[in-house]
Amino acid sequence: QVQLVESGGGLVQAGDSLTLSCEASGWAVGSYAMGWFRQAPGKAREFVAVIWWSGTNTYYEDSVKGRFVVSKDNARSTVYLQLNSLKSEDTAVYYCAASARIADVRSVGVMAKYEYWGRGAQVIVSS
Repeated sequence: QVQLVESGGGLVQAGDSLTLSCEASGWAVGSYAMGWFRQAPGKAREFVAVIWWSGTNTYYEDSVKGRFVVSKDNARSTVYLQLNSLKSEDTAVYYCAASARIADVRSVGVMAKYEYWGRGAQVIVSS
């Protein structure tokens, strides 16, 4: 049984930083792509960033490029999302997801491509 568990959410002030973790268990990660998505109140879930377990390729949504950093620790089967220079519009529930079906960046934002999802971590940014 594949499980993804996010942690590290919380309440911060605008301009602060926060690091989210996503620990994966119950599988051989292989060539899976690990994506981060977020869902703000009243809005659709949207793609944030992705990293592949094999190699170092990453890709970011334009609004977070230069502020967020996605990384991984293969030994710990954990993916991280460092959120810097936070803005009130970054307030959302952040989800990590895993996919064995994403081969290139053209489909990284397609939620249906991700087979496994975590339950999410709430991030609230006060202005």
